[in-house]
Amino acid sequence: MPTAAIAAAGPGPARLRATAGDRVAALAITLVALLLVAFLALPLLAIGLQALQDNQGRFVWLRNFVAYAQTPALLESLWNSVWVSALVTLLAVPTAFMAAYALTRSRMRLKPLFRGITLIPLLAPSLLSAISLIYWFGNQGVLKAWLTALGIEQIYGAPGIVMAEWFAVFPHALMILVTALTAADGRLYEAADALGTSRLRAFWTITLPGARYGLISASLVVFTLVITDFGIPKVIGGSFNVLATDVFKLVIGQQDFQRGAVVALLLLAPAVLTFAVDHFVARRQTAMLTARAVPYRPRRSPWRDGLLAAYCVLIAALMLAMLGMAVFASFASFWPYNLTPSLRHYTMGLFDAEVGEGFVNSLRMAAGTAVFGTALVFVGAYLLEKTRVPGPLGSAVRMLALLPMAVPGLVLGLGYIFFFNEPSNPLNGLYHTMTLLTLCSIVHFYTTGHLTAVTALKSLDAEFEAVSASLKVPFYKTFWRVTLPICTPTLVDIARYFFVNAMTTISAVVFLYSPETKVASIAILNLDEAGEIGAAAACAIMILVASAVATFVFWLLALWIEKRTQAWKA
Repeated sequence: MPTAAIAAAGPGPARLRATAGDRVAALAITLVALLLVAFLALPLLAIGLQALQDNQGRFVWLRNFVAYAQTPALLESLWNSVWVSALVTLLAVPTAFMAAYALTRSRMRLKPLFRGITLIPLLAPSLLSAISLIYWFGNQGVLKAWLTALGIEQIYGAPGIVMAEWFAVFPHALMILVTALTAADGRLYEAADALGTSRLRAFWTITLPGARYGLISASLVVFTLVITDFGIPKVIGGSFNVLATDVFKLVIGQQDFQRGAVVALLLLAPAVLTFAVDHFVARRQTAMLTARAVPYRPRRSPWRDGLLAAYCVLIAALMLAMLGMAVFASFASFWPYNLTPSLRHYTMGLFDAEVGEGFVNSLRMAAGTAVFGTALVFVGAYLLEKTRVPGPLGSAVRMLALLPMAVPGLVLGLGYIFFFNEPSNPLNGLYHTMTLLTLCSIVHFYTTGHLTAVTALKSLDAEFEAVSASLKVPFYKTFWRVTLPICTPTLVDIARYFFVNAMTTISAVVFLYSPETKVASIAILNLDEAGEIGAAAACAIMILVASAVATFVFWLLALWIEKRTQAWKA
């Protein structure tokens, strides 16, 4: 059909129209490339240049790195970051794997409820768990005696960081492992049963090898999230220094931009290594589901299902205890002497500490990130997948689109300081503005949105564009009338992802705000530094509630869109 239509249309006009469309597509993808270069590549380049210069702007090459290596305190921070991240990985991945196994390989009840509870940490800033742990095990904590009985003197430092990070990264590992365990061929287990293989042996020979890529990915993601996290070590780390807090102290406290850049590059190294290893493992991963695969359906086993259900109840109870303590403390009048519920901390934060303005700024930034980030991501993905983009340009944009996955938010924010705070930079006027905070958030979370959009676009048949070309319809009309309506549910998912992450992010914007553009997540840090931990807990709960309400609104929007644009699926 498309070939015959093109032949009937004649070569001349069709070629002219296609060439004009290609020029428009090339211009559009060039604009996307320029945005990614200006707000991603150049800030990262600025970090590299800063690490090779002295405070006078003269190149000293590796002298800053040598000075860093000769500073015992900074090397201690490096070691602290590595072993804490490794320990959290060793704790989070196995516990998340067992929970994922319960959700996918058992017949336990109330699975959706458990999934919902474990996803709660994604809706709040990571430091919510740190604040809650202070109320549980701090110097005036409810269970301080339990901590002492275990031989731990105080929660501040490595013990608090490890516990808080476990709560923060658990849902990330769980989502990856649930996906890995869902892809299973039931025929393998049927063959194992026919051969009389024990369930334990089948677990070691079938289940674990099949989930190998998921386990590796979850471990890499957890390690990277922990080593680059700033909020939790800042709140509960005490005198236990890690790389993320060192960057903040060097840049904000000591104005030592050169050594700050060196530490930022050290933070960038594990993320880049993680990205490279994940890419290498993904290429070696073989498909677990073929065209002849049979979906795996777990059999009912009362004792196994009971044990897994009890484990999930324990995990859910820990999650709810963490959230519940933060809620309770936010309403307590004066901890621990007067626990009468009141709105004192909420009024103190909203009015006395001017958190209300920061909360409005957070909503503005999150909304801007959701709207403009979704538009940029989807248009860029469409141009790459559905138009004829010049080879080198397309490859460059693809590389830039994947790069944010390997760049921690703290490093990106520091790069924005070096690049946009330069007086000779034409974009200097964006510094300390809400626009720059929004653009930083878009770039920070760009890769996940891009991959989601690409996945949706790859599922569409290329015949849509072929038929449009044969009928001399410009690609942008096909995009507006066909592709966009079909992919609208994906757009809602991307927008929801952008909104929630922009509401909860700390590290990406901690260097970029001004008193007029302070956001709620940064206000939590300021309240904690001022000793107003109750007001900090109240602010964190407000962010969680806002994220939960936004998630519900996006869900309703998705239902409405499903009825309006997806009737063809029926």
